[in-house]
Amino acid sequence: MRRGTRALPVVLAALIAMAAHAPASAAQPARGKPSPADDLRAAYAGPLEVAEGKRVAEASCAQCHGINGISTTKGVPHIAGQRAPYLHLELRAYKSGQRPDKGMQNAVKFLSDDALVNVAAYYASLDVPSPSAAPANKPVRPDALAAGKAAAAGCAGCHGEGGVTKMPGMPNLAGLDQKYLVDAMKAYQSGARKHDMMKSLLSGLSDADIANLALYYALQKPARAQTPVAGDAAAGKAAAAACSGCHGEAGASAGPPNPSVAGQDAQYLVAALQAYKDGTRNDAAMKAAAAALDERTMKNLAAFYAAQQPQPPKVQKPLSTAEWAARCDRCHGVNGNSTDPKVPAIAAQRADYIEKVLHAYRTGARKSGAMAAMAHMLTEADIENLAAYYARQKARAVVYVPLPPK
Repeated sequence: MRRGTRALPVVLAALIAMAAHAPASAAQPARGKPSPADDLRAAYAGPLEVAEGKRVAEASCAQCHGINGISTTKGVPHIAGQRAPYLHLELRAYKSGQRPDKGMQNAVKFLSDDALVNVAAYYASLDVPSPSAAPANKPVRPDALAAGKAAAAGCAGCHGEGGVTKMPGMPNLAGLDQKYLVDAMKAYQSGARKHDMMKSLLSGLSDADIANLALYYALQKPARAQTPVAGDAAAGKAAAAACSGCHGEAGASAGPPNPSVAGQDAQYLVAALQAYKDGTRNDAAMKAAAAALDERTMKNLAAFYAAQQPQPPKVQKPLSTAEWAARCDRCHGVNGNSTDPKVPAIAAQRADYIEKVLHAYRTGARKSGAMAAMAHMLTEADIENLAAYYARQKARAVVYVPLPPK
């Protein structure tokens, strides 16, 4: 099948989608085209409507979107090869004010619905954009977990591979609550926790770097510190009864601000208790709890907790870019090539435009329950990576062919 001089692939899913929505009149040319109210009307446009659509595009659209539908302006989308019914629906939304954009509203406010159908059909008929024609994308950010793992390589010498320490006096980090770890690292950064080496190591890290490190360690499998223990664990168990209200039964805390201490290095626990007692660490509750403890009791407490089995915190592993894209493809088609006429294709779209749209759904400036729910869960890195991913995909055009009803 050809449209103009260009062959277009016919996608089976597009045929099925069209058959499901096609009005009865589509199978009866003598009775005319579908009703103007039909959301799929633009899919039925013929050569005359496409030619008229080009004239509308020259007058109203080409300044921003280009007569070829390939945008050269930041934040303005490519629309060449876009699904015609989707374009028509969006143009109607701008005209009615459902989508607030002054530039687009001014461009379409005097256009009839016939003109909107025709210009949608025209741009849909054009060659799809090439990924190589898109402006240079931002470098792909590593996902949060990968970034955290890379940063943790510099911590392994003291805190052990995967955050399970083998060095007496150095704490386990594996399986500690993410928020607690963030707060602890920021306390070292600010000097609220006194430790010159930790302050120096953390001084160059951004909030995002710290969050990534904390996420990585929170997701590591917790295990007992592989370090020697001094003290009487049985005696420590009796003393630990006073600690369970904050640190949980057997040292497994329910969450921040109180860390889990099960399986923690015993020497580190003693040092922390001493720091709370002498005020080197500033925490009123811990200072009061440690005030009555002598060194022997501290060692017994540390021995008890070091012997306990640590439990993983409730933290959800974030999705990778590939996993997010698989979710997006459920609606937008494989690699962003939609076969639903009312869902936009996003393959080879401008990365900056995709970022702009995802932010708009997140803030509510653009309305869609499904898209808002999806965008709300995305981090800034997720948004940038998804935008870059889809900008690199090969765009594919489709032809929608109405099938006669049985």
